[in-house]
Amino acid sequence: MRSPPFAAVAALWGALVLGSLAHASEQGPAPRAADGFVGCQDAKVDPALAGSLCARFSAPLDYAAPDRERIELFVRKFPAPGKSAGQVWLVAGGPGESGASFYPLLKTLRAAFPGLDLLVPDHRGTGFSSRLCQKEESAGSEGGAALQGAEWATCFEALESDSQRTRAFTITHSARDLSALMERYSAGRKTWLYGVSYGTQLVLRMMTVAPPKRLDGIVLDSLVPPETTEQWDLSHRSAVVDEVGRAVLAQCDADPGCHARLGDSAVAAMQGLVDDPKVSAAVPGGRPKLFFGALLDSPALRARIPLVLAGLKGGDLEPLRKVEQDLEALGAPFERFPQASLSIPLVAVISASENNARPGLTQAQVEAEAAGFLFVSSLPGQLVGRTSLAYPRDEWFGRSPAALPPMLVLQGDMDPKTPLAGAQAHLRLLPEAAGVTLFTVKGGPHFLLFTAPECFKTAVSTFVQKRRAPRAACSL
Repeated sequence: MRSPPFAAVAALWGALVLGSLAHASEQGPAPRAADGFVGCQDAKVDPALAGSLCARFSAPLDYAAPDRERIELFVRKFPAPGKSAGQVWLVAGGPGESGASFYPLLKTLRAAFPGLDLLVPDHRGTGFSSRLCQKEESAGSEGGAALQGAEWATCFEALESDSQRTRAFTITHSARDLSALMERYSAGRKTWLYGVSYGTQLVLRMMTVAPPKRLDGIVLDSLVPPETTEQWDLSHRSAVVDEVGRAVLAQCDADPGCHARLGDSAVAAMQGLVDDPKVSAAVPGGRPKLFFGALLDSPALRARIPLVLAGLKGGDLEPLRKVEQDLEALGAPFERFPQASLSIPLVAVISASENNARPGLTQAQVEAEAAGFLFVSSLPGQLVGRTSLAYPRDEWFGRSPAALPPMLVLQGDMDPKTPLAGAQAHLRLLPEAAGVTLFTVKGGPHFLLFTAPECFKTAVSTFVQKRRAPRAACSL
Protein backbone atom coordinates (compact mmCIF):
# COMPACT_ATOMS: atom_id res chain seq x y z
CA MET A 1 0.00 0.00 0.00
CA ARG A 2 1.35 3.27 -0.99
CA SER A 3 0.71 6.89 -0.14
CA PRO A 4 1.63 9.21 -3.02
CA PRO A 5 0.31 12.78 -3.17
CA PHE A 6 -3.21 13.12 -1.92
CA ALA A 7 -5.10 12.77 -5.21
CA ALA A 8 -3.61 9.31 -5.58
CA VAL A 9 -3.91 8.50 -1.87
CA ALA A 10 -7.64 8.93 -2.02
CA ALA A 11 -7.89 6.62 -5.01
CA LEU A 12 -5.47 3.96 -3.91
CA TRP A 13 -6.09 3.60 -0.24
CA GLY A 14 -10.04 3.43 -0.88
CA ALA A 15 -7.48 0.29 -1.14
CA LEU A 16 4.98 -5.25 -16.17
CA VAL A 17 4.90 -7.15 -18.89
CA LEU A 18 7.75 -5.98 -21.10
CA GLY A 19 7.50 -5.89 -24.86
CA SER A 20 8.68 -9.47 -25.40
CA LEU A 21 10.38 -12.31 -23.55
CA ALA A 22 13.73 -11.12 -24.85
CA HIS A 23 13.05 -7.55 -23.69
CA ALA A 24 11.89 -8.88 -20.32
CA SER A 25 15.16 -10.74 -19.83
CA GLU A 26 17.11 -7.58 -20.63
CA GLN A 27 15.18 -5.18 -18.40
CA GLY A 28 13.74 -7.34 -15.62
CA PRO A 29 15.49 -8.04 -12.33
CA ALA A 30 16.29 -11.69 -13.09
CA PRO A 31 18.52 -12.97 -15.89
CA ARG A 32 16.59 -15.59 -17.81
CA ALA A 33 17.66 -19.10 -16.71
CA ALA A 34 14.72 -21.44 -17.37
CA ASP A 35 12.41 -20.84 -14.39
CA GLY A 36 14.83 -21.42 -11.53
CA PHE A 37 15.88 -18.85 -8.96
CA VAL A 38 18.97 -16.78 -9.76
CA GLY A 39 20.47 -13.68 -8.22
CA CYS A 40 18.33 -10.61 -8.86
CA GLN A 41 19.94 -7.93 -11.01
CA ASP A 42 18.50 -5.24 -8.73
CA ALA A 43 19.68 -6.88 -5.48
CA LYS A 44 22.44 -4.29 -5.12
CA VAL A 45 20.27 -1.33 -6.10
CA ASP A 46 18.33 -1.11 -2.83
CA PRO A 47 19.37 -2.44 0.61
CA ALA A 48 15.91 -3.96 1.04
CA LEU A 49 16.57 -6.27 -1.92
CA ALA A 50 20.03 -7.44 -0.84
CA GLY A 51 20.52 -11.18 -1.23
CA SER A 52 17.21 -11.71 -3.00
CA LEU A 53 16.74 -14.30 -5.73
CA CYS A 54 14.39 -13.96 -8.69
CA ALA A 55 12.54 -16.33 -10.98
CA ARG A 56 10.18 -16.10 -13.94
CA PHE A 57 7.53 -18.75 -14.44
CA SER A 58 5.53 -19.34 -17.61
CA ALA A 59 1.78 -19.82 -17.16
CA PRO A 60 -1.20 -20.01 -19.52
CA LEU A 61 -3.05 -16.77 -20.13
CA ASP A 62 -6.21 -18.88 -20.02
CA TYR A 63 -6.13 -22.20 -18.18
CA ALA A 64 -8.97 -23.44 -20.38
CA ALA A 65 -6.64 -23.04 -23.38
CA PRO A 66 -3.16 -23.84 -22.02
CA ASP A 67 -1.60 -24.32 -25.47
CA ARG A 68 -2.35 -20.78 -26.59
CA GLU A 69 -0.94 -17.46 -25.33
CA ARG A 70 1.25 -17.58 -22.23
CA ILE A 71 2.22 -14.99 -19.64
CA GLU A 72 5.15 -14.59 -17.27
CA LEU A 73 4.87 -14.57 -13.49
CA PHE A 74 7.62 -12.98 -11.44
CA VAL A 75 8.66 -14.28 -8.00
CA ARG A 76 11.24 -12.85 -5.61
CA LYS A 77 12.72 -14.95 -2.83
CA PHE A 78 14.35 -13.62 0.33
CA PRO A 79 16.24 -16.61 1.79
CA ALA A 80 16.05 -17.08 5.54
CA PRO A 81 19.17 -16.15 7.50
CA GLY A 82 20.97 -19.38 8.35
CA LYS A 83 19.28 -22.73 7.81
CA SER A 84 15.80 -22.46 6.34
CA ALA A 85 12.92 -24.15 8.17
CA GLY A 86 10.56 -23.79 5.22
CA GLN A 87 8.88 -20.96 3.43
CA VAL A 88 6.00 -18.52 3.51
CA TRP A 89 4.30 -17.15 0.41
CA LEU A 90 3.24 -13.51 0.69
CA VAL A 91 0.19 -12.51 -1.37
CA ALA A 92 -0.32 -8.78 -1.83
CA GLY A 93 -3.57 -6.84 -1.78
CA GLY A 94 -5.19 -4.63 -4.35
CA PRO A 95 -6.23 -5.87 -6.75
CA GLY A 96 -3.30 -4.25 -8.51
CA GLU A 97 -0.70 -4.32 -5.74
CA SER A 98 2.59 -6.02 -6.56
CA GLY A 99 4.79 -7.94 -4.16
CA ALA A 100 6.83 -4.76 -3.76
CA SER A 101 4.30 -3.70 -1.12
CA PHE A 102 6.07 -6.15 1.22
CA TYR A 103 9.67 -5.08 0.56
CA PRO A 104 9.76 -2.27 3.17
CA LEU A 105 8.24 -4.62 5.77
CA LEU A 106 10.82 -7.41 5.72
CA LYS A 107 11.95 -6.82 9.31
CA THR A 108 8.44 -7.39 10.65
CA LEU A 109 7.92 -10.37 8.34
CA ARG A 110 11.19 -11.95 9.47
CA ALA A 111 10.11 -11.65 13.10
CA ALA A 112 6.63 -13.00 12.39
CA PHE A 113 7.85 -15.93 10.27
CA PRO A 114 11.25 -16.75 11.86
CA GLY A 115 13.53 -19.10 9.95
CA LEU A 116 11.34 -19.15 6.84
CA ASP A 117 12.23 -18.12 3.30
CA LEU A 118 9.98 -15.29 2.13
CA LEU A 119 8.56 -15.87 -1.35
CA VAL A 120 6.89 -12.85 -2.92
CA PRO A 121 5.03 -13.27 -6.22
CA ASP A 122 3.71 -10.48 -8.41
CA HIS A 123 0.31 -11.83 -9.40
CA ARG A 124 -0.75 -11.50 -13.03
CA GLY A 125 -1.25 -7.91 -14.06
CA THR A 126 1.09 -6.48 -11.40
CA GLY A 127 4.73 -5.66 -10.84
CA PHE A 128 7.20 -7.52 -13.05
CA SER A 129 4.60 -10.11 -14.09
CA SER A 130 2.73 -9.77 -17.38
CA ARG A 131 0.57 -6.66 -17.47
CA LEU A 132 -2.83 -5.94 -18.95
CA CYS A 133 -1.58 -2.98 -20.98
CA GLN A 134 1.62 -4.46 -22.36
CA LYS A 135 2.92 -1.25 -23.93
CA GLU A 136 1.64 1.45 -21.58
CA GLU A 137 2.57 -0.36 -18.33
CA SER A 138 6.04 -1.39 -19.51
CA ALA A 139 9.17 -0.13 -17.77
CA GLY A 140 10.23 1.82 -20.84
CA SER A 141 6.95 3.67 -21.35
CA GLU A 142 6.38 7.36 -20.62
CA GLY A 143 5.22 6.81 -17.06
CA GLY A 144 7.06 3.57 -16.39
CA ALA A 145 4.79 0.98 -14.80
CA ALA A 146 2.24 3.71 -14.01
CA LEU A 147 -0.04 5.17 -16.67
CA GLN A 148 0.70 8.75 -17.64
CA GLY A 149 -0.80 11.29 -20.01
CA ALA A 150 -2.03 9.82 -23.29
CA GLU A 151 -1.28 6.30 -22.01
CA TRP A 152 -4.58 6.30 -20.14
CA ALA A 153 -6.60 6.48 -23.36
CA THR A 154 -4.50 4.05 -25.39
CA CYS A 155 -4.35 1.54 -22.53
CA PHE A 156 -8.10 1.39 -22.02
CA GLU A 157 -8.67 1.34 -25.78
CA ALA A 158 -6.41 -1.72 -25.92
CA LEU A 159 -8.36 -3.38 -23.11
CA GLU A 160 -11.58 -2.90 -25.06
CA SER A 161 -10.17 -4.00 -28.41
CA ASP A 162 -8.62 -7.22 -27.07
CA SER A 163 -11.40 -8.12 -24.67
CA GLN A 164 -10.59 -11.84 -24.79
CA ARG A 165 -7.15 -11.21 -23.31
CA THR A 166 -8.48 -8.62 -20.86
CA ARG A 167 -11.05 -11.04 -19.50
CA ALA A 168 -8.38 -13.65 -18.79
CA PHE A 169 -7.04 -11.54 -15.92
CA THR A 170 -9.52 -13.05 -13.46
CA ILE A 171 -9.26 -13.93 -9.79
CA THR A 172 -9.66 -17.61 -10.65
CA HIS A 173 -6.81 -17.58 -13.18
CA SER A 174 -4.66 -15.70 -10.68
CA ALA A 175 -5.55 -18.32 -8.07
CA ARG A 176 -4.41 -21.07 -10.43
CA ASP A 177 -1.20 -19.10 -11.00
CA LEU A 178 -0.52 -19.03 -7.28
CA SER A 179 -1.15 -22.75 -6.92
CA ALA A 180 1.18 -23.50 -9.84
CA LEU A 181 3.91 -21.30 -8.36
CA MET A 182 3.64 -23.01 -4.99
CA GLU A 183 3.82 -26.46 -6.57
CA ARG A 184 6.86 -25.45 -8.65
CA TYR A 185 8.91 -23.81 -5.90
CA SER A 186 7.78 -25.38 -2.61
CA ALA A 187 9.44 -28.78 -3.18
CA GLY A 188 7.51 -30.52 -0.41
CA ARG A 189 8.94 -28.31 2.34
CA LYS A 190 6.99 -26.79 5.23
CA THR A 191 4.90 -24.11 3.61
CA TRP A 192 2.85 -21.24 5.00
CA LEU A 193 0.69 -18.75 3.17
CA TYR A 194 -0.05 -15.11 4.06
CA GLY A 195 -2.53 -12.88 2.26
CA VAL A 196 -3.73 -9.35 2.97
CA SER A 197 -6.94 -7.60 1.89
CA TYR A 198 -7.65 -8.59 -1.74
CA GLY A 199 -4.92 -11.18 -1.18
CA THR A 200 -7.23 -12.95 1.29
CA GLN A 201 -9.84 -13.26 -1.46
CA LEU A 202 -7.21 -14.64 -3.81
CA VAL A 203 -5.90 -17.13 -1.22
CA LEU A 204 -9.38 -18.48 -0.47
CA ARG A 205 -10.17 -18.71 -4.19
CA MET A 206 -7.00 -20.77 -4.66
CA MET A 207 -7.96 -23.04 -1.76
CA THR A 208 -11.34 -23.54 -3.47
CA VAL A 209 -10.13 -23.99 -7.05
CA ALA A 210 -6.66 -25.55 -6.84
CA PRO A 211 -5.37 -26.15 -3.30
CA PRO A 212 -1.64 -26.98 -3.16
CA LYS A 213 -0.54 -30.47 -2.16
CA ARG A 214 1.13 -29.26 1.02
CA LEU A 215 0.19 -26.27 3.12
CA ASP A 216 0.93 -26.15 6.85
CA GLY A 217 -1.06 -23.05 7.68
CA ILE A 218 -2.63 -19.82 6.45
CA VAL A 219 -2.49 -16.30 7.89
CA LEU A 220 -5.08 -13.83 6.60
CA ASP A 221 -4.74 -10.12 7.37
CA SER A 222 -7.82 -7.90 6.89
CA LEU A 223 -10.14 -10.60 5.55
CA VAL A 224 -12.56 -9.46 2.86
CA PRO A 225 -16.34 -9.86 3.39
CA PRO A 226 -18.20 -12.71 1.66
CA GLU A 227 -18.26 -12.26 -2.11
CA THR A 228 -22.03 -12.66 -2.27
CA THR A 229 -22.83 -10.09 0.42
CA GLU A 230 -23.84 -6.70 -0.98
CA GLN A 231 -23.63 -4.82 2.31
CA TRP A 232 -19.82 -4.49 2.29
CA ASP A 233 -18.98 -4.59 -1.42
CA LEU A 234 -16.90 -1.86 -3.06
CA SER A 235 -19.95 0.15 -4.12
CA HIS A 236 -20.77 0.55 -0.40
CA ARG A 237 -17.22 1.42 0.68
CA SER A 238 -18.16 4.96 1.71
CA ALA A 239 -20.64 3.59 4.25
CA VAL A 240 -17.85 1.47 5.76
CA VAL A 241 -15.48 4.43 5.87
CA ASP A 242 -18.13 6.70 7.41
CA GLU A 243 -18.86 4.22 10.19
CA VAL A 244 -15.21 4.13 11.24
CA GLY A 245 -14.85 7.90 10.91
CA ARG A 246 -17.85 8.52 13.13
CA ALA A 247 -16.40 6.09 15.68
CA VAL A 248 -13.27 8.26 15.81
CA LEU A 249 -15.42 11.35 16.37
CA ALA A 250 -17.39 9.53 19.09
CA GLN A 251 -14.15 8.73 20.91
CA CYS A 252 -13.34 12.42 20.94
CA ASP A 253 -16.78 13.31 22.27
CA ALA A 254 -16.33 10.77 25.07
CA ASP A 255 -13.06 12.41 26.11
CA PRO A 256 -13.61 15.65 28.10
CA GLY A 257 -10.31 17.17 26.97
CA CYS A 258 -10.91 16.44 23.30
CA HIS A 259 -14.47 17.73 23.51
CA ALA A 260 -13.33 20.90 25.24
CA ARG A 261 -10.69 21.55 22.58
CA LEU A 262 -13.38 21.58 19.91
CA GLY A 263 -15.86 23.55 22.00
CA ASP A 264 -18.65 21.40 20.59
CA SER A 265 -19.22 17.82 19.54
CA ALA A 266 -16.72 16.39 17.07
CA VAL A 267 -19.58 15.42 14.77
CA ALA A 268 -20.77 19.03 14.73
CA ALA A 269 -17.24 20.25 14.03
CA MET A 270 -16.85 17.85 11.10
CA GLN A 271 -20.28 18.76 9.76
CA GLY A 272 -19.41 22.44 10.05
CA LEU A 273 -16.26 21.88 7.99
CA VAL A 274 -18.17 19.98 5.31
CA ASP A 275 -20.85 22.68 5.12
CA ASP A 276 -18.40 25.60 4.84
CA PRO A 277 -17.14 25.95 1.23
CA LYS A 278 -14.39 28.40 2.21
CA VAL A 279 -12.89 26.15 4.89
CA SER A 280 -13.37 23.05 2.74
CA ALA A 281 -11.30 24.69 0.02
CA ALA A 282 -8.30 24.70 2.37
CA VAL A 283 -8.38 20.89 2.59
CA PRO A 284 -6.22 19.05 0.01
CA GLY A 285 -8.34 18.40 -3.05
CA GLY A 286 -11.11 20.59 -1.65
CA ARG A 287 -12.98 17.46 -0.52
CA PRO A 288 -12.78 17.10 3.27
CA LYS A 289 -14.88 13.93 3.38
CA LEU A 290 -12.38 12.20 1.12
CA PHE A 291 -9.26 13.58 2.78
CA PHE A 292 -10.36 12.75 6.32
CA GLY A 293 -11.47 9.32 5.10
CA ALA A 294 -7.90 8.67 3.94
CA LEU A 295 -6.58 9.48 7.43
CA LEU A 296 -8.48 6.52 8.88
CA ASP A 297 -5.92 4.07 7.45
CA SER A 298 -3.31 5.14 10.01
CA PRO A 299 -3.85 5.02 13.80
CA ALA A 300 -1.51 7.97 14.31
CA LEU A 301 -3.14 10.15 11.65
CA ARG A 302 -6.74 9.40 12.57
CA ALA A 303 -5.93 10.31 16.20
CA ARG A 304 -5.08 13.81 14.98
CA ILE A 305 -8.43 14.39 13.26
CA PRO A 306 -9.85 16.34 16.25
CA LEU A 307 -6.69 18.48 16.36
CA VAL A 308 -7.02 19.28 12.67
CA LEU A 309 -10.71 20.09 13.08
CA ALA A 310 -9.94 22.39 16.00
CA GLY A 311 -7.26 24.14 13.94
CA LEU A 312 -9.58 24.67 10.98
CA LYS A 313 -12.30 25.93 13.27
CA GLY A 314 -9.91 28.50 14.73
CA GLY A 315 -8.29 29.47 11.43
CA ASP A 316 -5.02 27.61 12.10
CA LEU A 317 -4.00 25.55 9.05
CA GLU A 318 -0.73 24.23 10.47
CA PRO A 319 -2.18 20.97 11.91
CA LEU A 320 -3.77 20.30 8.52
CA ARG A 321 -0.52 20.93 6.63
CA LYS A 322 1.42 18.68 8.99
CA VAL A 323 -1.02 15.80 8.73
CA GLU A 324 -0.99 16.11 4.93
CA GLN A 325 2.80 15.88 4.92
CA ASP A 326 2.73 12.86 7.21
CA LEU A 327 0.10 11.16 5.07
CA GLU A 328 2.33 11.49 2.01
CA ALA A 329 5.42 10.40 3.98
CA LEU A 330 3.61 7.29 5.17
CA GLY A 331 3.82 5.74 1.72
CA ALA A 332 7.27 6.96 0.72
CA PRO A 333 9.06 3.66 1.55
CA PHE A 334 6.73 1.82 -0.84
CA GLU A 335 7.21 4.18 -3.78
CA ARG A 336 10.91 3.70 -4.43
CA PHE A 337 10.58 0.41 -6.30
CA PRO A 338 9.98 0.69 -10.07
CA GLN A 339 7.29 -2.01 -10.09
CA ALA A 340 5.43 -0.57 -7.10
CA SER A 341 2.81 1.41 -9.01
CA LEU A 342 -0.72 0.11 -8.59
CA SER A 343 -2.13 -1.35 -11.81
CA ILE A 344 -5.25 0.74 -12.33
CA PRO A 345 -6.31 -1.40 -15.33
CA LEU A 346 -6.33 -4.54 -13.17
CA VAL A 347 -8.22 -2.71 -10.42
CA ALA A 348 -10.83 -1.66 -12.96
CA VAL A 349 -11.28 -5.13 -14.46
CA ILE A 350 -11.46 -7.19 -11.26
CA SER A 351 -13.42 -4.65 -9.23
CA ALA A 352 -16.08 -4.30 -11.92
CA SER A 353 -16.31 -8.06 -12.42
CA GLU A 354 -16.28 -9.59 -8.95
CA ASN A 355 -16.44 -6.96 -6.21
CA ASN A 356 -19.20 -4.64 -7.37
CA ALA A 357 -22.71 -5.74 -6.38
CA ARG A 358 -24.29 -2.75 -8.17
CA PRO A 359 -23.11 -2.69 -11.80
CA GLY A 360 -25.85 -0.18 -12.64
CA LEU A 361 -24.60 2.35 -10.08
CA THR A 362 -24.80 5.95 -11.31
CA GLN A 363 -22.86 9.04 -10.35
CA ALA A 364 -26.10 10.57 -9.08
CA GLN A 365 -26.54 7.63 -6.70
CA VAL A 366 -22.97 7.93 -5.48
CA GLU A 367 -23.41 11.64 -4.75
CA ALA A 368 -26.80 11.14 -3.09
CA GLU A 369 -25.39 8.50 -0.76
CA ALA A 370 -22.28 10.55 -0.01
CA ALA A 371 -24.44 13.51 1.03
CA GLY A 372 -25.37 11.67 4.21
CA PHE A 373 -21.78 10.77 5.12
CA LEU A 374 -19.04 12.73 6.85
CA PHE A 375 -16.29 10.44 5.54
CA VAL A 376 -16.19 8.85 2.09
CA SER A 377 -14.10 6.71 -0.24
CA SER A 378 -13.43 7.41 -3.90
CA LEU A 379 -14.13 3.79 -4.85
CA PRO A 380 -17.90 3.97 -5.45
CA GLY A 381 -17.40 6.77 -7.95
CA GLN A 382 -14.62 4.88 -9.69
CA LEU A 383 -16.98 1.95 -10.30
CA VAL A 384 -19.43 4.03 -12.33
CA GLY A 385 -19.32 3.18 -16.03
CA ARG A 386 -16.75 0.37 -15.74
CA THR A 387 -19.07 -2.46 -16.78
CA SER A 388 -17.72 -2.75 -20.33
CA LEU A 389 -14.47 -4.22 -18.98
CA ALA A 390 -16.19 -6.76 -16.75
CA TYR A 391 -15.86 -10.48 -17.32
CA PRO A 392 -18.63 -12.95 -16.36
CA ARG A 393 -18.38 -14.40 -12.88
CA ASP A 394 -17.39 -18.06 -13.07
CA GLU A 395 -18.59 -21.11 -11.16
CA TRP A 396 -16.14 -20.47 -8.31
CA PHE A 397 -17.54 -17.06 -7.34
CA GLY A 398 -19.04 -17.12 -3.85
CA ARG A 399 -17.90 -20.65 -3.07
CA SER A 400 -15.85 -21.65 -0.02
CA PRO A 401 -12.98 -24.15 0.21
CA ALA A 402 -13.94 -27.74 1.01
CA ALA A 403 -11.05 -28.00 3.46
CA LEU A 404 -8.48 -25.73 5.05
CA PRO A 405 -5.29 -26.15 7.09
CA PRO A 406 -4.99 -24.32 10.43
CA MET A 407 -5.75 -20.65 9.78
CA LEU A 408 -5.20 -17.41 11.69
CA VAL A 409 -7.28 -14.36 10.74
CA LEU A 410 -6.11 -10.96 11.98
CA GLN A 411 -8.73 -8.21 11.85
CA GLY A 412 -8.90 -4.67 13.16
CA ASP A 413 -12.12 -3.45 14.73
CA MET A 414 -11.64 -0.01 13.13
CA ASP A 415 -10.85 -1.16 9.60
CA PRO A 416 -12.27 1.31 7.04
CA LYS A 417 -11.87 -1.14 4.14
CA THR A 418 -12.62 -4.68 5.32
CA PRO A 419 -14.84 -4.33 8.41
CA LEU A 420 -14.71 -6.76 11.32
CA ALA A 421 -18.39 -7.64 10.87
CA GLY A 422 -17.70 -8.61 7.26
CA ALA A 423 -14.81 -10.84 8.29
CA GLN A 424 -16.95 -12.52 10.94
CA ALA A 425 -19.66 -13.16 8.35
CA HIS A 426 -17.07 -14.69 6.03
CA LEU A 427 -15.66 -16.96 8.73
CA ARG A 428 -19.11 -18.40 9.36
CA LEU A 429 -19.09 -19.70 5.78
CA LEU A 430 -15.80 -21.59 6.07
CA PRO A 431 -15.57 -25.34 6.81
CA GLU A 432 -16.48 -26.08 10.42
CA ALA A 433 -13.70 -28.66 10.72
CA ALA A 434 -11.03 -26.08 9.94
CA GLY A 435 -9.01 -24.78 12.86
CA VAL A 436 -9.73 -21.09 12.29
CA THR A 437 -8.79 -18.49 14.89
CA LEU A 438 -9.93 -14.86 14.73
CA PHE A 439 -7.40 -12.51 16.32
CA THR A 440 -8.93 -9.06 16.84
CA VAL A 441 -6.75 -5.96 17.06
CA LYS A 442 -8.65 -3.39 19.09
CA GLY A 443 -8.28 -0.04 17.38
CA GLY A 444 -6.68 -1.77 14.42
CA PRO A 445 -7.25 -0.35 10.92
CA HIS A 446 -6.44 -2.10 7.62
CA PHE A 447 -3.23 -4.00 6.69
CA LEU A 448 -2.14 -4.92 10.22
CA LEU A 449 1.31 -6.07 9.11
CA PHE A 450 1.95 -2.39 8.39
CA THR A 451 -0.32 -0.55 10.82
CA ALA A 452 -0.05 -2.79 13.91
CA PRO A 453 3.35 -4.53 13.56
CA GLU A 454 3.80 -5.48 17.22
CA CYS A 455 0.39 -7.13 17.43
CA PHE A 456 1.08 -8.81 14.10
CA LYS A 457 4.48 -10.21 15.12
CA THR A 458 3.22 -11.55 18.43
CA ALA A 459 0.17 -13.28 17.00
CA VAL A 460 1.75 -14.72 13.87
CA SER A 461 5.00 -15.95 15.43
CA THR A 462 3.02 -17.74 18.14
CA PHE A 463 0.82 -19.35 15.52
CA VAL A 464 3.73 -20.45 13.32
CA GLN A 465 6.23 -21.54 15.97
CA LYS A 466 3.98 -23.09 18.62
CA ARG A 467 1.25 -24.38 16.32
CA ARG A 468 -1.38 -22.92 18.59
CA ALA A 469 -3.68 -19.97 18.50
CA PRO A 470 -2.45 -16.78 20.17
CA ARG A 471 -4.55 -14.97 22.72
CA ALA A 472 -7.64 -13.70 21.01
CA ALA A 473 -7.00 -9.94 21.02
CA CYS A 474 -4.43 -7.17 21.07
CA SER A 475 -4.85 -3.42 21.54
CA LEU A 476 -3.17 -0.46 19.90
